[in-house]
Amino acid sequence: MTDDRSDHQPPTPVVVPRWVQLVALPLGVVALWIAARAAGPVLLVFVVASVVALILNPLVTLVQRLHLPRGLSVGVVYLSLLGIIVALGFAVSGPIANQAVAIQKDVPDLVDSANRSLAQLQTWLDDKGISIQVKRQGETAIETLSDQLKGATGDIASTATTLVTTAVTAGFALVLILVVSIYMLLYGESIGALVRRVMPPGDGTREDDYPARVQAAVSGYVRGQVLFSLAMGAGCGIGLYLLGLVGVFPAGKTYALAFAIFFGLMELIPYIGPFLGALPPLLVAAFTDPLDVVWIGIFFVALQQIEGHIVAPQIFSHTLRINPLLVIFALLMGGEVAGIPGALLALPIAAILRETFVYLRRHLVLEQWGAANPVIAVLSPPPPPGSPLPPGSGLPPGEPLPPLAGGATAHCPACGTAAQDGDAYCRRCGTAL
Repeated sequence: MTDDRSDHQPPTPVVVPRWVQLVALPLGVVALWIAARAAGPVLLVFVVASVVALILNPLVTLVQRLHLPRGLSVGVVYLSLLGIIVALGFAVSGPIANQAVAIQKDVPDLVDSANRSLAQLQTWLDDKGISIQVKRQGETAIETLSDQLKGATGDIASTATTLVTTAVTAGFALVLILVVSIYMLLYGESIGALVRRVMPPGDGTREDDYPARVQAAVSGYVRGQVLFSLAMGAGCGIGLYLLGLVGVFPAGKTYALAFAIFFGLMELIPYIGPFLGALPPLLVAAFTDPLDVVWIGIFFVALQQIEGHIVAPQIFSHTLRINPLLVIFALLMGGEVAGIPGALLALPIAAILRETFVYLRRHLVLEQWGAANPVIAVLSPPPPPGSPLPPGSGLPPGEPLPPLAGGATAHCPACGTAAQDGDAYCRRCGTAL
């Protein structure tokens, strides 16, 4: 139980002895790495479930304020999310369905336009002596392409089988993630209490409570992801609408809303999301004018460059309080380590690691290497007031030792840093006072 009072004394930092730094920490890192590699898929499921639980935990806590048991609150949150998804599906399906019907009505004209364009391309290829058949004598260009695709049916069937197997495996993983996340939410308060016992103690305020800081970091990731999807969807829709206005891609003006909504939703999927979001405009362009495919391809390549190097680093660096370079590094590292799931988890994990580092930096003091023995140092008399400050104390050389309240002076016997009332360890080097 924490409160927001500001009159708490700073907690005593935990000093890590030199032998622990030398032996236990490297061994612990190696052991964690070996365990993580051995339990890769299982660890990935639990990490994803943990992130999902952290995302939903604020909603569960909010429902609990209605004096509902935590288990019932978890059920209410999941059922509400299901209802919201269904409602959004109906709300979004209206405009998309209307534009899909419009595309369906335009298909004959689009096919005729594609036949004319490909026929012109075949004539140009024949004139140049290039032996590529996109249109045979007595057949439409679409029929010719269809015949050429039939030879690849075996590869397509094999690929389809692989996709089905992958989809079934992913389905089982999603069910397991759902179950684990529910259990994590049910025992969220107990997990938080355990984490508080393991981590160095805070000062009793919510701002200095480690589980609360982690929760805030994950909530910042959710805000950033929503803003990112909205920004990229809007950029896609506006760009395609402008291309339609200038006559480069006339269908962009007609179907801009559907393209924008689909692209924004696909941005929730790392790596392949931008490519999936670009497919509908590219397919429509292929049926209207093959040259439009080139312009639309250039547009989406430029959009993805802006997305990866400007929009994503700026939005997530603000919401996660991480340097934009670290945002780019985390995304690349996550994708390299675990593919699409790794890229999806990279930013929330980076945000959690940042909060962990900041918290431990405040509450964990490493015993200084090469410092005097703390027992002997405590017995050594402190330097008299007004004497020059020793090197490495953090103040300008030659500055006199500052007096404390009441005229008394207390300083670290190892580095000379001024101590505050109640300090048991030096705030700079960790020497016992």
